[in-house]
Amino acid sequence: MNRRDTVLALLALAAPFAAEAQQAAKVARIGYLVPNLAASPHLHEAFRQGLRDLGYIEGRNVVIEYRDAEGKLERLPALAAELVALKVDVIVSAGGTPPALAAKQATRTLPIVFAFAGDPVKSGLVTSLARPGGNVTGSSMLGTAELVGKRLELLTQAVPGVSRVAVLRHPGFVSERADKDNLKAIDAAARALGVRLQVVEARGPADIDKAFADMTRARAGALAVTGSPMFTTERRRLVDLAAKNRLPAVYESREDVDAGGLMAYGPNWADLFRRAATYVDKILKGTKPADLPVEQPTKFELVINLKAAKTLGITIPQSLLARADEVIR
Repeated sequence: MNRRDTVLALLALAAPFAAEAQQAAKVARIGYLVPNLAASPHLHEAFRQGLRDLGYIEGRNVVIEYRDAEGKLERLPALAAELVALKVDVIVSAGGTPPALAAKQATRTLPIVFAFAGDPVKSGLVTSLARPGGNVTGSSMLGTAELVGKRLELLTQAVPGVSRVAVLRHPGFVSERADKDNLKAIDAAARALGVRLQVVEARGPADIDKAFADMTRARAGALAVTGSPMFTTERRRLVDLAAKNRLPAVYESREDVDAGGLMAYGPNWADLFRRAATYVDKILKGTKPADLPVEQPTKFELVINLKAAKTLGITIPQSLLARADEVIR
C-alpha cells in the first residue's frame, strides 16, 4: 500500500469517529429551574413532550439539568447560580415569576425562557412584550388581574346570593406594582358584582390555618385563591381546608379541581409548557431571546367538580355547567 492509499484508509477509519464526535457536540444542555417539581409533574412532562415533538431526546441530543427548590422559594437564587456555573445553553424557569427573576439576577447573558410569568414588564423581566430586549422571553400571564376578576364572577354564578367572598393571596410573590394592580382589579370586580371582599394573606405555609380561621370568623361565603408557587405546593391542604370549612372555592388551575377543589378558570397550563419547548428550540438554533416576542395564552378552560359541589351541599346552575370545558362527575 503506497502512502496515498494509507492516508485514505486512515481517513476512512477516522470518519465514523469524527461523525460520532460531531453528534456528541450537538448535545444541548437545558437548565430547568422549578419551585417544586413534585407539585405539577404533568406540566414538566408537557415540556419534555414538547421537546420530543421537536426532535430532542433526553440522553441522546439533549440533557436537562433539573434544579428543584422543593417549595422553598428562597433557594431559587442559589439554584439559578448553579445552572449558570454549569454553562447550560438555556435556562427554563418553570413556575411563575420568582424562578424567572432568580435566573435573570444570576445571568445577563445566558438565554432564559419562562414557561409562564405574571406581567413580565412590570416585574422587570422584559422591556416590552413585542421586543423583550436582554436575555429573557417566554409566555406571559398578562391580564392576571382580569383573570382574578373573571374567577370572582364565575364564583358568584356558582354560588348565587353569596355576599362575602374571601380572597387568599400570597403577598410579595409578584412585584409591588403588579400586586397593587391585582388588588385594584379584584376590588373593582367585587364592586361590580355587589359582593364584599375579605382579603386574607398567607406569606408562608405556617399562615394558612390562621387564614382559614380568619375567613370563617368573618363568615365568608366563598373563597377565591390567587396564584402562587407556594399555594401550588400546598394545593391538597388548601382544598381540604376549603372543604372542611364548607367554603366553595375557585382556583387558577384545573389541577386544583383534580385534587378535589370545586372549580377553576385559567389558561391551559400544559399548553404553555409545551410552548416553552418551542422557545428553547428557536434559541438553540440561534435566535436571540431579545428577538422572540413574549406570547400570551390563547387557551382558557373552566373546569367544575360536581363531587366537590355535592360535598359542599351546593347545586351548580345548569347555565354555568353548560359553559364548562370539563365537568367532573
